[in-house]
Amino acid sequence: MRTYTDLSITAARIVDVAESLIQRQGLNGFSYDNIARAVGIRKPSVHHHFSTKADLVHVVTQRYVDRFISQLERLDHSHEAPKDKLLSYAQLFQDTSQSARLCLCGMLGAESESLPNPIREHLQTFFNANLLWLTATLAMAWPRRAGSAQGTALLLLSSLEGAMIVGRTLLVNDAPMQAAKALFDQLDC
Repeated sequence: MRTYTDLSITAARIVDVAESLIQRQGLNGFSYDNIARAVGIRKPSVHHHFSTKADLVHVVTQRYVDRFISQLERLDHSHEAPKDKLLSYAQLFQDTSQSARLCLCGMLGAESESLPNPIREHLQTFFNANLLWLTATLAMAWPRRAGSAQGTALLLLSSLEGAMIVGRTLLVNDAPMQAAKALFDQLDC
């Protein structure tokens, strides 16, 4: 199956537009016609690069997951204090939310049962990588509570994903950061 690392300029632009549309409207909220118009090409050209929507979404999710995991690695290298890492992590969700988008994997996760296996595997990779990173970071932040770090990681990730949805619905621009800070206050961070 194709990877995002070998895309032509036009194919990369198609992936960019598809990612944005999925984050704003969901998987069923866009068509190849929408992409063709946004990229400035004809619909058959989109099919030339990605014969099916599943092929396109596979590349979109693969790239998104790899980029997000790279961001987690950058957080580890750019911050020493666990609290700073966690606040910067929450800021990733805040930045996405402020651009009127939802997390791609959160958006697709709601439809995961109907997605092809390769896409579901990307979603699992995303959530597992986030939970592993959060668990390790939380265990460093609260060594005495290390046993509860895994549950707290799930709580934080779920809170941020949910805050994006609630914030979008209620027009609360800083919902992810509000949720993170409230949780950190509860954890006495």
